[in-house]
Amino acid sequence: MKTLILGGVRSGKSRLGEQLASDSGLPVIYIATATADDTEMQMRIESHRESRPDHWTVIEEPIYLAKALKNADSKSQCILVDCLTLWLTNLLTTEDENLLESEIAALLETLSSLSGQLIMVSNETNMGIVPMGELSRRYCDEAGRLHQLLAQTCDRVIFTVAGLPQILKGEPL
Repeated sequence: MKTLILGGVRSGKSRLGEQLASDSGLPVIYIATATADDTEMQMRIESHRESRPDHWTVIEEPIYLAKALKNADSKSQCILVDCLTLWLTNLLTTEDENLLESEIAALLETLSSLSGQLIMVSNETNMGIVPMGELSRRYCDEAGRLHQLLAQTCDRVIFTVAGLPQILKGEPL
């Protein structure tokens, strides 16, 4: 089962992802993509650390997500990735202009070969005005494309608003 959870900032998407991972009854591997580049982000990361069970395995991987997924995959595991849009930001801000395209391709290829449960959390950013800055517009475009590709691949897609999950595709919770 592959699940994509989308939602805005503070929509409850991470909490839902963590709940689904716990409910799986499987050992959980949590792949964190955030980088702590400022004090506010350090506080967000710490808040997420405190909310996770201590017995979960945590892998911090800001760039090479497909490789981390391959290494962690097992039929008897649940992998939770939080967050795809932070991963996307990391790729967009690297100096290697080809890395974004190659890592997205690697992720999509890897998804088809995974044998365990996978839950991916991502920010839905494309429900408002078009941003003014070039990088912000590119980020929104790339996030929209990534979400569409992942939604086609995933068994279940959930949109979370105000802590309330709305099933867009797949079985109800």
